[in-house]
Amino acid sequence: MSSTPRFIHLRTHTEYSLLEGAVRLKKLPDLCRSLEMPAVALTDTNNMFAALEFSVTLSGAGIQPIVGCQVDLAYDGAEVQPAARSQTLPIGAVVVLAQTERGYENLMKLNSCLYLRGDGLPAHVLPEELERHGEGLICLSGGPDGPVGQLLQQGRREEAEALMRRLHAIYGDRLYVELQRHPGEDGAPEAERLTERGFVEMAYAMNIPLVATNDVYFPKSEMYEAHDALICIAEGAYVDQAEGRRRLTAQHYFKSQQEMITLFADLPEAVENTVEIARRCAFMTYKRAPILPKFADDEVEELRRQAKEGLAARLAVIPHAAPVEEYEKRLEFEMGIIEGMGFPGYFLIVADFIKWSKDNGIPIGPGRGSGAGSLVAYALTITDLDPLRYSLLFERFLNPERVSMPDFDIDFCMDRREETIRYVQEKYGRDKVGQIITFGALLSKAAVRDIGRVLQMPYGQVDRLSKMIPVEGVKPVSIEKALKDEPRLREAAREEEVVDRLLTYGQQVEGLLRNASTHAAGVVIGDRPLDELVPLYQDPRSDMLATQFNMKWVEQAGLVKFDFLGLKTLTVIQNAVDQILKSGRPLHVAADGAQLYEPAEGAENQMNAIPLDDEKTYRLYARAKTVAVFQVESSGMMDALKRMKPTCIEDIVALVALYRPGPMENIPTYCEVKNGQREITSVHPTIDHILAETQGIIVYQEQVMQIAQVMAGYSLGGADLLRRAMGKKIAEEMAKERPKFEKGAMENGVDQKKASEVFDLLEKFANYGFNKSHAAAYAVVSYQTAWLKANHPVEFMAGVMNCDIHLTDKLAIYFEEVRKGLGLPWVPPCVNRSEATFTVVNGELVYGLGALKNVGVDAMRLVVGGRRAEGEDRPFATLFDFARRVDLKRIGKRPMEMLARAGAFDQLDRNRRRVFDSLDALVAYSAAIHDQKASAQVSLFGEAGDDLPEPRLSAAPDWLPAERLAEEFKAVGFYLSGHPLDDYMAPLKRKGVLTLDELIAKAERGPLVAKLAGVVAGRQERKSARGNRFAFVQMSDTTGAYEVTLFSEALEKSRDALETGSKVVVTVEATMESDQLKLLGRGVAPVDAAVAQAGTAGLKVFVDNAGAVDPVATILDEAAKAARGAAKGPVQLCLLDPALPGEVEMDLGQDFAINPQIKGALKSLDGVLDVEEL
Repeated sequence: MSSTPRFIHLRTHTEYSLLEGAVRLKKLPDLCRSLEMPAVALTDTNNMFAALEFSVTLSGAGIQPIVGCQVDLAYDGAEVQPAARSQTLPIGAVVVLAQTERGYENLMKLNSCLYLRGDGLPAHVLPEELERHGEGLICLSGGPDGPVGQLLQQGRREEAEALMRRLHAIYGDRLYVELQRHPGEDGAPEAERLTERGFVEMAYAMNIPLVATNDVYFPKSEMYEAHDALICIAEGAYVDQAEGRRRLTAQHYFKSQQEMITLFADLPEAVENTVEIARRCAFMTYKRAPILPKFADDEVEELRRQAKEGLAARLAVIPHAAPVEEYEKRLEFEMGIIEGMGFPGYFLIVADFIKWSKDNGIPIGPGRGSGAGSLVAYALTITDLDPLRYSLLFERFLNPERVSMPDFDIDFCMDRREETIRYVQEKYGRDKVGQIITFGALLSKAAVRDIGRVLQMPYGQVDRLSKMIPVEGVKPVSIEKALKDEPRLREAAREEEVVDRLLTYGQQVEGLLRNASTHAAGVVIGDRPLDELVPLYQDPRSDMLATQFNMKWVEQAGLVKFDFLGLKTLTVIQNAVDQILKSGRPLHVAADGAQLYEPAEGAENQMNAIPLDDEKTYRLYARAKTVAVFQVESSGMMDALKRMKPTCIEDIVALVALYRPGPMENIPTYCEVKNGQREITSVHPTIDHILAETQGIIVYQEQVMQIAQVMAGYSLGGADLLRRAMGKKIAEEMAKERPKFEKGAMENGVDQKKASEVFDLLEKFANYGFNKSHAAAYAVVSYQTAWLKANHPVEFMAGVMNCDIHLTDKLAIYFEEVRKGLGLPWVPPCVNRSEATFTVVNGELVYGLGALKNVGVDAMRLVVGGRRAEGEDRPFATLFDFARRVDLKRIGKRPMEMLARAGAFDQLDRNRRRVFDSLDALVAYSAAIHDQKASAQVSLFGEAGDDLPEPRLSAAPDWLPAERLAEEFKAVGFYLSGHPLDDYMAPLKRKGVLTLDELIAKAERGPLVAKLAGVVAGRQERKSARGNRFAFVQMSDTTGAYEVTLFSEALEKSRDALETGSKVVVTVEATMESDQLKLLGRGVAPVDAAVAQAGTAGLKVFVDNAGAVDPVATILDEAAKAARGAAKGPVQLCLLDPALPGEVEMDLGQDFAINPQIKGALKSLDGVLDVEEL
């Protein structure tokens, strides 16, 4: 870089100017270096989101960072008093730059003012706030779009001068009059033409220096069009609406020094002053050491007292994993490290809010991460895992040889986590506690959709293009990679210019930041108001402060993060326990009255006190009946469980650690050794005991540390450093450690060759060894869910379904488990029996009304409230009774439609179509009654509505069974009362089509090719490594749900037949792998074609009265006319009338058209009991 810079950019917008700035912060140092710019200012719009990151990044690259901000100032002229301001103040932006540390503090205060006033207006500051926080800041007056510039454009010269004088009074010689020149094809923009002369005249008249800036929004002029599309995304505009919309030109890029010198050749002092300002701004933000509030006058003594008392309380009730002396010795060891590293206060703060949560009945997880390895944490009840019982290492959590903040990740019940956060706010002060900001990026798929919209492309076309971008893991690949990997996308870009334009713009803007929100779990606690440490933000949806720095940078600023993580499984467990207690029995008593275990005194209904050796629970694990069981509900985990056949909690701990890419290859060895099918392999006699619990395999990071300690004489702190170096593959560190390890091992009697082999082994396993503390904590949570499922299955499934009450796909899986996997009794949705959520009544799972689609739990609580209006549960007698007692207008017509479709009114009227078609009349009737109640227009002796006539209900016949199921599916998301294939199975059986249950029974005897009928529930297409398409298709038949894999050839032939809801027959290759059915599809055909090929059989129709005969004949006659050419068969009637001495059989004397639809129509008739094939 040149030693004498002549221009410095003082207005730069990075991606942190959300949906506005397009200068990527990570690329800014290279941009500066390429243009020999030794300094640069950051001035994102109304925020300091990137202030610390910018300072560290730029200074690390040898470039002077100038921290600033473009702030919107609500101006009103000098004479108008604050009290007279309206709610629609004019707003213009000024730039403020931190000259000194005091200036940086004031810049943070101003940024906090932008968001914390709570007036619902866009972010802005007031002139008096500039006055209050003006010290140490340099101010640029704002250019043509600034407050002074806007007044000049409006012809309000006197007010412009008054405002400039006010700014001058605030900042003195730290105020600069800002000039901008962004010439386009038609010359300077109008705003610049209208203001520059006035600016120069004011500057000279008031003796204020000039400064030239280029308002930088993108790195190069070639990005102008893509950036304009970005602005359109933010504004909800279209690119082609350029007239009157565009305020930027192609000149708003990061110009070179020479370009700016040339542009302001007539005012060289304005350019020179940029360098002067850079020299004046000597302050640079810096990282701070951790800051915490003081918990007690003597935190060391307070921690010792609480830890000793807590350990004594623990040892009084738990089985001891070691002599008491060992516990006391471990506690003293940990306390020494905690005190030496200065962290007693941290432990006390965490222990305090955990104890408060537990005292207030808020479920807390037993532990998470390496913190579960601390005995002090266990004594303080931060964790509920005895680290000596599980051989967990404190040094994995807090290493005296590597100073870093401890970090307890705490799992809370999802429903009550906020209560603990509120407690922390109240204890330490609302101004000292805040959430942490987080940013959402414009990823490739979203970029394509957004830019397609602003280019006004057809939605369907944009949707198809977006779906062509593959997803890897949870994120879509970049547009660049998608173009390389997806020929259809390349072809689309070649064929249409607009698609090529879309993808070009998309590549330029993807990865830029789109929005700000708050971190789901992170909370910081300061020892002083947070705005003295970091700039603050407030999410409009929250009343809680948030930091403007994200999780990484807020810690660098000195604030300590506390994780309040929401774990849904804890909510499941609590919900299940609540259901058990509501039934009138304690946790240790089963539904049949059997005692499950003997609880410790005072721990009768605590999940943390259940025994960890329950045989029924381990049988459930061994049989892999683990749908909805935490950590082990995937098909791969189920396979592993069947192989492993767990018999103790250590097996579950190991499985949690092993079931990941890499370690998974050791699962077969673990299982074979455990089950006596293979001998355990000795690594070395000195360390075999460390690997005994994991069948001779290194599974945990802690084992790597223990081996280094035992074999090579490392301290556990040193062993943790070794583990980290191995895990991160730090070659330089490894080169130092190998001879040290070998030397230590040889001193312990191990020869060098063996020591080197063990080092190699550790190096391999350290890369993917798992944190045992975390595995143990989550294994315990898994065991708790398995124990509940094994011993309290109905209540457990109710708890599970309540936690996913709005996720239809999950409810379908869980309901299949209820109905088929566990064979539990259940009650369908019913306005007279259901609550808003899933409940257990008399041992039956009662379907929650709030689980229906598009109804909402709150609306369904109104239904239940109407049933219990007078303190007792009074079932509704009729639809009119329902309308009188529940204000249907408050519920809404759509939720009412879903209730009707789902059969929730069947107890009041079995004709679902009649209920559905009568809803308008019922809602109007209910509204009239409740309006009467609201106006107190009730007769002296009557109830509201007594004088209103009941409306006439629809006379429509009920839906046919197939229609009924289709409507039910719309409301529930799966089939409850039957299956669409019910009437198809008899003819399909004649064609050799199997049910899922039958296929599983045959596949258990060996692989086979067979046919299955199914209704398509969903389809996901993927691409193989070779580029071929394949699909996973989810289907169901009358006996269960299954998935078929279709490879490219079969998929191409059958794609059109695989739309959701289609009825098909699929030919499959069926095999059993570890008791899991695997289905590979060979071909797909519509079910109607298979039924037609099956030929027809006669029907036998059972009726309970002679009056049903004529409707049956009518259906058959109408079917004969409508189905000319269809296969025919005989029909017999069987009358089962209790008034007659026996069955009366009648042959109708001719053959009729017969198919599944006709069979279903007959079943729907009043008086028809059943329809069977002859």
